[in-house]
Amino acid sequence: MLRLGVDLGGTKIEAALLDEYGACSVRRRTATPAGYEEKLDAIADLVAAVEAEAGLTAPLPAGIGHPGSINPRTGLMRNANSTALNGHPLDQDLARRLNRPVRCANDANCFALSEARDGAGAGARSVFGVIAGTGVGGGIVLDGALVPGADGNAGEWGHTALPYMTPQELAISPPCYCGKTNCVEAWCSGPALSRDHERRTGETCSVQQIALAAKTGDEAAQLSLDQHEDRFARALSNVINILDPDVIVLGGGLSNLDGFADRLAKRVADWAFTDDPITQIRTPVHGDSSGVRGAAWLWDGAN
Repeated sequence: MLRLGVDLGGTKIEAALLDEYGACSVRRRTATPAGYEEKLDAIADLVAAVEAEAGLTAPLPAGIGHPGSINPRTGLMRNANSTALNGHPLDQDLARRLNRPVRCANDANCFALSEARDGAGAGARSVFGVIAGTGVGGGIVLDGALVPGADGNAGEWGHTALPYMTPQELAISPPCYCGKTNCVEAWCSGPALSRDHERRTGETCSVQQIALAAKTGDEAAQLSLDQHEDRFARALSNVINILDPDVIVLGGGLSNLDGFADRLAKRVADWAFTDDPITQIRTPVHGDSSGVRGAAWLWDGAN
């Protein structure tokens, strides 16, 4: 049985077909347009293209991964950093546009589901999937099933407060786009790392540039990375204290930093409410394809 997944990202839209074993038979990507109707058109074009390439004659149900969440009371999108989506009934509009049933889920939830199904969390009873890049998000999978939460916001640790803040951090208290201050996202995202480095050094650098400078012995860059990893570990300690997952899988651009997962595992031990953390912190098996794979697995029997 083939499953169709679509990952609606901020810069790209990807559609793919998976077989029952998780093998991808067809995959296509396109740049994400700005407008809402244009996004729907792009998804419809991609779906038509992958189904035509696979020689399908009947439409498959579609799983859709997207930023933000659908408000269960109003049916409208909210909290998406792709703001053109907010205020629209995305699932209903796509069901009509694609002429088939659809299931929608937050992109971090899809990432977590993919890695729990046949990735870095395969075989684990509880998996927390982390997206850490431009923003910070998360998703929870228990016994192979996605946990969306009563309000559709389970796993949104990026909009909890950074714990165990220092006086220096409290003096900075960076604002978050959500309207609050000191969110994990405001401290632990890729742009947050760049802003923190600039505050201390006056240098405007990307995460990749900071990491490269640290490798070549730049002490200021190394300090920026060390402080960022400590904050990230503090934030993950809350996840471990509340959920106590078997596995945390790190996704997003920050997961590509050399040794990031191993260093976090060591630092978390200083903050989590346990003398010896058992939770494994791992890098993803499927990389940036986990989003579309997880969207396809939304039509698995457990979800």
